[in-house]
Amino acid sequence: MVHWALGRRLPLWRFGPAAAAIPGEAVDGGRDAVSVEIVEETGRLMGMEREWTDLLTHSDSDCLFLSWEWLSTWWRHLGRDRRLYIPVVRERGELVALAPLAVRPPGISSIQPFPILEFMGSGSVGSDYLDVILRRGHEVRGMNSLAECLSRLNRAVELEQIKTSGSAAAGLGALLGRGGWSVSEEETNLSRFIDLSGRSWEDYLAGLGRSHRYNFNRRLRQLHGQFRVRFDTSAQEPERGAALHRLIALHRARWREFSRAFHTANHVSFHEDITRLACARGWLRIYTLSLDDEAVAALYGFRYGKVFSFYQSGFDPAYAKFSTGLVTMGLAIKSALEEGAEEFDMLQGLETYKERWADQARPLGRLECYPPSARGLIYRRTMELRRAARRAARRVLPRTIADRIALRRERAPRR
Repeated sequence: MVHWALGRRLPLWRFGPAAAAIPGEAVDGGRDAVSVEIVEETGRLMGMEREWTDLLTHSDSDCLFLSWEWLSTWWRHLGRDRRLYIPVVRERGELVALAPLAVRPPGISSIQPFPILEFMGSGSVGSDYLDVILRRGHEVRGMNSLAECLSRLNRAVELEQIKTSGSAAAGLGALLGRGGWSVSEEETNLSRFIDLSGRSWEDYLAGLGRSHRYNFNRRLRQLHGQFRVRFDTSAQEPERGAALHRLIALHRARWREFSRAFHTANHVSFHEDITRLACARGWLRIYTLSLDDEAVAALYGFRYGKVFSFYQSGFDPAYAKFSTGLVTMGLAIKSALEEGAEEFDMLQGLETYKERWADQARPLGRLECYPPSARGLIYRRTMELRRAARRAARRVLPRTIADRIALRRERAPRR
């Protein structure tokens, strides 16, 4: 474990007026004393629950995917060969900033020849709105300390799934850029959402497209006319396990080998643990639509604060003609609204059905920062080669959502 005690001013040509000190140097613990610690052990991460949660609650980055519960569970089940590298900033002992990072070795989802820093939660698990976490009122000092910490490491930083506007990570990139780093941003996805604040279910339905509203109401009436319809919510531990396994079975039945949501034993174990924690926190919502007592569709999400996040769904293809997936989504939105959610977040994805339900979107992107060194130049040139190969592949067959966004941008007429 590395430790810096930061309490007196030293010249910082990169980041301006932040207090700093040399590792290991004794420092006067004045009232403005700042310390930076690098958390590298799993045991230390597992012991940070209380202060991590307090920091997140008092930050502008607060969301499910930055919670200690989500990221520590990701680390235990999906961290693979990565190493923890979490800079933690404290002022007089109080946690004021942290960057939930891990070191990705060469060869994991990359052709880079050197290790790279990335956010915990990256990869196929689908974590949106990843970011650094800064306590309100301590943003400047916390950000400067994090930037100085990364500059000492001299390693490329690739941050995925960040908001392209309003993220603390973008501010961190700007600081590194002023210090001579090469910084680039790219839009990679969209996250669609519904603003439910101050709306009733009837108000929301009235705002939908006419054909979509008619189709939902018609399908719901059709189900009630032919079956005994039940729509259950699983939010407590006694029913959690059975509801999760029903959801996974229905998702696999719908998508077969095309989904990467529950495609490995580690992914399933991740969801076993995160749903158990979410139950204990009151966050879990698994909705199940049953027809004549047979589960035919399910939707998996989380109610965190005032936001309901739709995570995954599935339905039995044998009932596809009844549009059970459509009905389940509508009833899930209705349930979230009735329990007081102010936002229904459909998360990342350009799927057409999301556009029919949600009229607002947040762009998501990737931030790449390369240090001003020979290693940084190699990082950057390798990434440029990878991008060129991706562009060529997109023109042949745009396979992913990010590919579709990039191809649409490339083909758009230039102003």
